[in-house]
Amino acid sequence: MKKIVNDVNNVEEEMIQGLVKSAPKKLRKLDYGTIVVRADKKEDKVALVSGGGSGHEPAHAGYVGTGMLDCAVAGTVFTSPTPDQVLEGIKAVATDKGVLCVVKNYTGDVMNFEMAIEMAADEDIKADYVVVNDDVAVRDSLYTTGRRGVAGTIFVHKIAGAKAKQGAELPEVKAVAEKVIANVRSMGMAIEPCTVPAAGKPGFELADDEMEIGIGIHGEPGTHREKMRPANEIAKMLVDQILADLDYKGHEVVVLINGMGGTPLMELYIVNNFVQDYLKEQGISVYDTMVGNYMTSIEMAGFSITLLRLDDEMKALYDAPADTLAWKK
Repeated sequence: MKKIVNDVNNVEEEMIQGLVKSAPKKLRKLDYGTIVVRADKKEDKVALVSGGGSGHEPAHAGYVGTGMLDCAVAGTVFTSPTPDQVLEGIKAVATDKGVLCVVKNYTGDVMNFEMAIEMAADEDIKADYVVVNDDVAVRDSLYTTGRRGVAGTIFVHKIAGAKAKQGAELPEVKAVAEKVIANVRSMGMAIEPCTVPAAGKPGFELADDEMEIGIGIHGEPGTHREKMRPANEIAKMLVDQILADLDYKGHEVVVLINGMGGTPLMELYIVNNFVQDYLKEQGISVYDTMVGNYMTSIEMAGFSITLLRLDDEMKALYDAPADTLAWKK
């Protein structure tokens, strides 16, 4: 294993410090844990907190900033942050309007965020949460009961963040976050696994002519393995499963072609070339498209496709200004 690190036991701390130092006017790190907050604390509006294991960069700290998250809490690689860490993040950004936590559907994340919210209530902090479960690949996995939360989480950050910025009350911000969750679906694949620094070996193995379909974002294998196919056939397989799960016809959608960390943009654009034409054939209008690394799995080679079905409210909130390291609009 070759990694450009100093000490596998200090990867997360050094990574978060480096991230904050890249934008010191916008971000700061709390003294406790690997927690990133906005440098200018938001007042009199609902605060948004998200997080999860490290290894998904730019998620989640890359989405802390104006119009999106107020705080991102990072655990160790592919491991949920502890309830104490989440609580510190909530306390750092809490306002009189309350806090909404955006949690991906993994057992550890849900349990630890729930505990942190209960602890916050003991300190008279009003907090609530939503659980993102956009992955259509599996109903249950080693990590979850129900569907996993993957790249569609980014749209929850964006749209709920814009609603909070407008001054909406906590139940209204939660409602629009849940609307995004109800209208977003994703599915991914990989041609090469990733290696967790502390583990020192890949999470699974693939032959040169194999691909893994339905992977998650923690280096876990997918639903099945098969021989490599051309990019268009792979993309069609993923899109078909998404369209079979939710009726997008007659709607405008945002398309996210998300790299898993080790995939060249060249290949992501080839995938997008097919996806755009195929959706048009299906009577689905593309409102906007995002191509790049938005929620990764360290250096895994592969990609995921996410489709967000829009209504007028979500479209306006999606278009609202935002300024973060990983999303500028």
